[in-house]
Amino acid sequence: MVISWLTGSSNKELTKLAQDQTTFREFFDKAHLNPNASLITGVICGMRVENIEDPLMQKIRYMDKVVDELATGRTLEKILR
Repeated sequence: MVISWLTGSSNKELTKLAQDQTTFREFFDKAHLNPNASLITGVICGMRVENIEDPLMQKIRYMDKVVDELATGRTLEKILR
């Protein structure tokens, strides 16, 4: 659900992309990033997501951050800004 929120992809589309071994670059080139993605802040893998300069890496870290927040028990209402 959080990846669908972030990228605009349905669960069916995400499953197909995984089966097709789509790269992150291909995935994010086709994604329609949620307009609220820029509200994702904090540290993931030792980097502040809001300060990452490489656009692809920032999108990847946005995804890491929302998945991490879900895994640590944060509610969907707080994650889906």
